[in-house]
Amino acid sequence: MDSAPPNAPALGPVLAVSSNKGGVGKTTVAANLAIFVRALCEDLPVLLVGLDDQLVLDRMFALRPLLPGEGNLKHGWAERSFARVIQLGQYGVHFVPSPPDLTLLKARAEDPRTLRRILTATDWPGLVILDTKSDLEALTLNAYHAADRILMPVSDWSSLEEAGKAIGILERAKLGVDRARLVLTLVDLRTKLEGEGLHLVDRLLDEIERRRWPCYTTHLSRSPRVEMLNSGQAAPLSILHHARGTIVHSQMRDLANEVLADLGLAAPASGRVRVRGLARAVSWIGAPMGSVRRH
Repeated sequence: MDSAPPNAPALGPVLAVSSNKGGVGKTTVAANLAIFVRALCEDLPVLLVGLDDQLVLDRMFALRPLLPGEGNLKHGWAERSFARVIQLGQYGVHFVPSPPDLTLLKARAEDPRTLRRILTATDWPGLVILDTKSDLEALTLNAYHAADRILMPVSDWSSLEEAGKAIGILERAKLGVDRARLVLTLVDLRTKLEGEGLHLVDRLLDEIERRRWPCYTTHLSRSPRVEMLNSGQAAPLSILHHARGTIVHSQMRDLANEVLADLGLAAPASGRVRVRGLARAVSWIGAPMGSVRRH
């Protein structure tokens, strides 16, 4: 970790959401966590930074088009502070507008400690959430060095293996596996492994436990309602405001509480936060969604 000069601003808590595999709900988790955290902790400012050029976060949060002279992620990176380019967005969440192309920005991100320096200079007074691109390239590595916690969505065996690659990077960079937090997403308890009679989610949890990787208790179920919120209109809609009464709504609230407690920003709402332990999926069947049995 870089040594800070005397009287330098302290870097607040930073959460990265990362997966090298697309289609696991990474951006959905990052965006909706920002919204739920903002609702749960009204006095906690939340800044969302998308290290991507697909403009999903811009479509979801922008209140208006950028005015002439207003910057985006690329300009903030060049200035070594996001202070000038931060915008207030929907749901009270602040965000850094995305650039139309990341090619030049990647060339400026060869030092993996750059983003941490930028966030320190920005001096954001609350939580920063980083939504990485679905890769393990320069900007993602910068997010890993800047983050206190790296939330890694896992929905199947392939995404579990990709999480393993990311954890390997953390170990080689001497950042430590404790920085990672796996979370099961797009869970469908009806899915069983052929010939084994074992639920896929149980198989994934067995393997996570065998590898001794940290994992959050809360899981997120697959939901046609959420898929419609993401794809049924030009701007994705929030789970908090448009999926009330659904399982995923309560699960996202529980995950936000887990994250807040893990970052030391709030006390556990249900006493279910577990940093190193692992839950077993078998008790999810017939149990309140979002709660699982502990070992």
